Amino acid sequence: MTLLLLLLVVVVLCFGLAGYGCGRLGRIGVRGAGQPVLLRCAAALLGAGAAAVYALGLLAVALAVVLTEDSGTDAFPAAPCRVGGDPDTARDVVAQRIEYLPPRYVCVRQDGGSYASDDVPGFVGPAALGFAVASLTCLALAAREARRPTTGAGSARTRG
Repeated sequence: MTLLLLLLVVVVLCFGLAGYGCGRLGRIGVRGAGQPVLLRCAAALLGAGAAAVYALGLLAVALAVVLTEDSGTDAFPAAPCRVGGDPDTARDVVAQRIEYLPPRYVCVRQDGGSYASDDVPGFVGPAALGFAVASLTCLALAAREARRPTTGAGSARTRG
């Protein structure tokens, strides 16, 4: 239940940030927007990208959980824990867990070790982190630019 709620929140956040970034530029126009506004819009769009990639990872984990719960008589070991090339890998799996940062489906072995299944693409964690860092960088630059005093009477700076 937590997974589905988090997925819903991330999807709403993604559309909200994309709507803010595109809507703000649509109202003002790219040429009429000052640098702080452009940086805030870029931050919002990059944040939407981070949320979208993270939502993709959460969706992959949710599908792995559904596959595990709907396995029926083929429930042990869990289907996401089975590795195609090595059927003995999942022999000593005793439990599964979900990790949220980065999103992944983890299979726990009897000896205490664990491994992540291949259900979540490997690019999800690094891509979401990259988008988030770029978004925060744009936001910091926009805040710094907005605090900078305007120079001269002919400055065409739009605050917003």
